[in-house]
Amino acid sequence: MEAASQKTFYKKVLVVDDNPTDRFIAKKMIEKCSFAQETILCESAQQALEYLRALEDEPDALPDFIFLDISMPGMDGYEFLEQYATFPDAVKAKSIILMLTTSLHPNDIERAQSNPLVIRFINKPISRDKLEMICNDFPMEN
Repeated sequence: MEAASQKTFYKKVLVVDDNPTDRFIAKKMIEKCSFAQETILCESAQQALEYLRALEDEPDALPDFIFLDISMPGMDGYEFLEQYATFPDAVKAKSIILMLTTSLHPNDIERAQSNPLVIRFINKPISRDKLEMICNDFPMEN
């Protein structure tokens, strides 16, 4: 995944994380690796839900991936998932949710992996290797 020689893999990624440093790192890595044409940053789960609700009638405008932090003030990642589960199936089918965390606690890993909306559990920060793994595991449909 070299930015200079390769086109972007996906159209849009939504990063939901209350930590500004983690959001910055995620955005820079996504750009550097040409992972997506557009990166949307939300600092709260509530902000992300509002963003997604505004696109409910435009499935093609929804993100290909949602990088969702587990631990956030107010509404955490699990509460986001409860709300997201009420979205129309066409919306849920469009975006792949990857849970992000700095926690290695087995309960967090098990809880994330047991949610059918969560496709993968990833430790922060987002890195080139992790993005390459995602590209390999989820090839872009032409």
